[in-house]
Amino acid sequence: MNGRVVFLAVLAVVLVVGVWGWRRWHPASFWYGVEFPARVVLVYLTWAHVASGCGLARRRRRWRLTLDAVPMVETARSVTVATYRRRWRRVEVERPPRLGVLRPNRLGWRVRVRLHDGQVPGDYERAAERIAHAWRVHSVRIVDVRPGVVTLWATLHDPLTEVRVTPETGELLRVRPGKLENGADWVIDFRAVPHWLNAGATQSGKSNLANAIIKGLAPQPVALVGLDLKGGVEFTPYAPRLSALATTRTQCTALLADLVGELEHRMTICRGRGVRNIWHLPEGVRPMPIVVLVDEVAELFLMADRSEKDQVAKTGTALLRVAQLGRAFGVHLVVCGQRIGSDLGPGVTALRSQLSGRVCHRVNDPETATMTLGDLDPAALDAARTIPAQTPGVCIVAGQDGGWHRARSVYISEHEAEHAARTYAHLAPDWAELITTPAVRPAAA
Repeated sequence: MNGRVVFLAVLAVVLVVGVWGWRRWHPASFWYGVEFPARVVLVYLTWAHVASGCGLARRRRRWRLTLDAVPMVETARSVTVATYRRRWRRVEVERPPRLGVLRPNRLGWRVRVRLHDGQVPGDYERAAERIAHAWRVHSVRIVDVRPGVVTLWATLHDPLTEVRVTPETGELLRVRPGKLENGADWVIDFRAVPHWLNAGATQSGKSNLANAIIKGLAPQPVALVGLDLKGGVEFTPYAPRLSALATTRTQCTALLADLVGELEHRMTICRGRGVRNIWHLPEGVRPMPIVVLVDEVAELFLMADRSEKDQVAKTGTALLRVAQLGRAFGVHLVVCGQRIGSDLGPGVTALRSQLSGRVCHRVNDPETATMTLGDLDPAALDAARTIPAQTPGVCIVAGQDGGWHRARSVYISEHEAEHAARTYAHLAPDWAELITTPAVRPAAA
């Protein structure tokens, strides 16, 4: 008897150690072979209660066969005897939405849910946090909406805790600054989405994203231009790779005037060749793409007194023209700022409407988040307001595929970005040669 107990104890220890080792050294196979089947059982067994608790179930009247007691009284002895009969009756039952088949992936699973009559996807967005707690997962999101059907995506852990990116492929005007919440690479493609708005408070990851963009574009045949009204402290270290750098409002006005003149020149070339944009031109004639990085855009619109009003108006108008005309003619904007609000004037709102790519990090005021994401998706705005301060680089991205995603940029130190700027300094074209008719020459790299 004692030998059997010892054998069972040793067997139990071996099983526990084996399961622990399996989970530690082969987590993917352990997830698909053990954890996911257990989660499937949990989801299907508890879905009726979860849907009811989240207000997603509907009460319906159904015909059911019931066993009802029918009293019978014996008059001689005055004794009541109950008999039972089966009857069809209409009773109210709570019916949860119909779940589809759980489809696993390495981050969790996806499942389609058929909506009840009168339900909308917003009902599931509001209940997502409660469903996540019931399923014991990190988060639940709506990732696909079709008529009468939504797809829920449950993630076991936060995929943005550690971010590693695929090495750059060198594709023109494409950079991979980080990862999306679904595990895919976060790709910024300036040919698909020409202009980007990058909002975020200090230490939120806004400058790190600019570093990643500079490092990704540095080895490409692209002209980089900087507008830095913080005295040049942000972009001066990258001056070797910049074709031009403006650090005062006067220099910014001249630089933007140059860009507008270059856009008009490129228009003339395209019109003469009978094409709609520079990408239809032969390679020998096609002008080099230009990416303009603007830091602290609010400084371009702020006025100390009325004497600066005309200069602010010229700067804002020129920047808006670049945004409106730049896509077809290879001039792209990355506009960064801590504070972006309607109080800066109508020029900021008009500029915002031209920046179809949006990146919102943690911000200090709700209006900046509203200006960045509020006109795109209310759910994205709610997600941006919940970014904790302990997660620099986490942001909400909108614009690449028509939807929005949580994302995180990989950490790029200033030393790495400076090294890339020095390494590829020979690729920076001279500003006077790049611009056909330059105005006042800004501070060159």
